[in-house]
Amino acid sequence: MPSVAVIGAQWGDEGKGKVTHYLAQQADMVVRSQGGNNAGHTVVVGGEVFKLHLLPSGILYPGCRAVIGNGVVVDTEVLLEELAYLEGRGVDTSGLVVSDRAHLILPYHRLLDGLEEDDRAERRIGTTRRGVGPAYMDKNARAGIRMVDLFEPERLRAVVGWNVDRVNRILERVYDVPPVSAAEVLAICQRAAARLRGMVEDTSVLVNEALDRGQRVLFEGSQGTFLDVDHGTYPYVTSSHPVAGGVTIGSGVGPSRIGRVLGVVKAYTTRVGDGPMVTELNDETGERIRQVGHEFGTTTGRPRRVGWLDAVMLRYAARVNGLDALALNHLDVLSGMEMVRLAVAYELNGTRLTHYPASLSTLERARAVYLDLPGWPAFSPEIRRREELPGAAETFLQAIEQEVGLPLAVISTGRERGHTLILEDLFQPLERSST
Repeated sequence: MPSVAVIGAQWGDEGKGKVTHYLAQQADMVVRSQGGNNAGHTVVVGGEVFKLHLLPSGILYPGCRAVIGNGVVVDTEVLLEELAYLEGRGVDTSGLVVSDRAHLILPYHRLLDGLEEDDRAERRIGTTRRGVGPAYMDKNARAGIRMVDLFEPERLRAVVGWNVDRVNRILERVYDVPPVSAAEVLAICQRAAARLRGMVEDTSVLVNEALDRGQRVLFEGSQGTFLDVDHGTYPYVTSSHPVAGGVTIGSGVGPSRIGRVLGVVKAYTTRVGDGPMVTELNDETGERIRQVGHEFGTTTGRPRRVGWLDAVMLRYAARVNGLDALALNHLDVLSGMEMVRLAVAYELNGTRLTHYPASLSTLERARAVYLDLPGWPAFSPEIRRREELPGAAETFLQAIEQEVGLPLAVISTGRERGHTLILEDLFQPLERSST
């Protein structure tokens, strides 16, 4: 089956946008299945930098359908801004389709997000304050407003009025802040309805029909495995499911329709926000990687925390996602270092841990057990074969494959889209063992 799910295997920011954008040149459709505009990815095309937060990367390819699935929470103001941004740069956005079942992020969600984060004080999660969490809370509390509601004026007026009344009681009685205006929220919804009319439909039908026709469908993940609300470093997580299982729920396709699952990683580890990070580097080496790798959030601009690559994390990601292969980004960032390190286990009180623990206190106290490897000199990002990499870089790659138990299918050698080694055709059907 010609479909590939691209999944972040760390804490997000792994470079999924670049991998997806590169693979999208072979795809007929790119589908985003979860998250909101709290995620962001940067794509470099022909020297031009595009920063996307909500739209699937495939939107930059003429003729590729870009689908926002039912599992995404959509801030329509951000969506309209992003469409205008791309159209202003000459990008054709007519291929965009948004699920009629996707839920909306509205101004009161953003307001609640900030108030709740401030109220946590020292227990802050590190939310981007974009309203994503409260929107998912409303969705699961069966109080959400969906895309389809935008085109039913009477129902829209009723659900906006009911929600604003409910939220204003919380704002006034709990947080002692002024209420929001139902008329302003309704006006935002009406503007979105006028602009998005014709772009909203049942995308589950659209995606499944494309698969039925044998078209190549790329499922684009948002955030990463360790931000998953079930499988991540809870509570320092997002409010959705960035793991492969979330693809099926958030796009309306069955699990058997996913041909391959590709896990995207950096050659090191980064995360934004609070929470334990066993391989974190708070020294000159960490700052060097941060600066060379441009490790600042696409959405927030916040400097990312940096650490060595963690094979304990990647083994966990491989298991919960059912990964078939890895795509490794930013190998070039580590060039010129005297030594590179790969965490192969954790140690706590004399006990060696090879599986990623759920306990935050264990993660906070554990120390990484490293495999130390020689560094390598800078190499040309234009190389076309893995064999052209410096010998020490190849040793590092082989160590990753051995420790994680997965092959590398993609290796990024530089920032540009073309600085990518594709080691196999990911859209080809994969022979899986029945044993």
